[in-house]
Amino acid sequence: MDTEAQPVERDRSSRPSASEEISDTAGPEERSRSAFPGKAADWLPGGRITLTVLACLVFLLLFSRFVMQPFEIPSGSMESGLRIGDRVLVNKLAYRFGSEPQRGDVVVFDGTGYFGNADYVKRVVGVEGDHVVCCDKEGRLEVNGRSVDESTFLYRGDSPSEVPFDIVVPERSLFLLGDHRSRSRDSRDHLGSPGGGMVPVGDVIGRADWIAWPVGHWTRLTRSDAYAGVPAAGGARG
Repeated sequence: MDTEAQPVERDRSSRPSASEEISDTAGPEERSRSAFPGKAADWLPGGRITLTVLACLVFLLLFSRFVMQPFEIPSGSMESGLRIGDRVLVNKLAYRFGSEPQRGDVVVFDGTGYFGNADYVKRVVGVEGDHVVCCDKEGRLEVNGRSVDESTFLYRGDSPSEVPFDIVVPERSLFLLGDHRSRSRDSRDHLGSPGGGMVPVGDVIGRADWIAWPVGHWTRLTRSDAYAGVPAAGGARG
């Protein structure tokens, strides 16, 4: 059936019947759809502009709380990649749907009870079951028997560690180091503390994915491939 409306000639002198009259007043359904925003706008100083601003603020708060949160870098422990004052955007959904932190990820975590009552940013060096040693005969970090070349992110002039260690990462935990090793307080500094310097995966807030500020330093942070050749703790290649 052709559903397109067709023009019909009318007697212009006749008044339209009650059923043909068109009311300028919205029906109950239309009124109900806009009733709350309209009443809220009438109640708020500034009307719809204020309502729009408040809605945007609520959206930003929810977005920051559950999706992507900005953090300011307070120290030089992750130089030269992350500088003091940089703002990074942390992806809070990165590890919420079955994914786990991987070696080479830069993560933000809650250090309460392990590092101190604050949030920290470090690089994942060891995951559950990994055997991490420093250092091999050439002074490099070794993970699961494989030496790791960290030169692409390690601060120039720093060694992988002045502190020797030989650890196995416990279940559901991470071994974390800063890139500027000589200025970083990280898992090495807490080897003798409760937890052995390890951070539970559940305390990871998210993965640092972007440097958002300053504008001139805008960069996407990607997982380092320095650990790509490291075998998994069970012997299979990770």
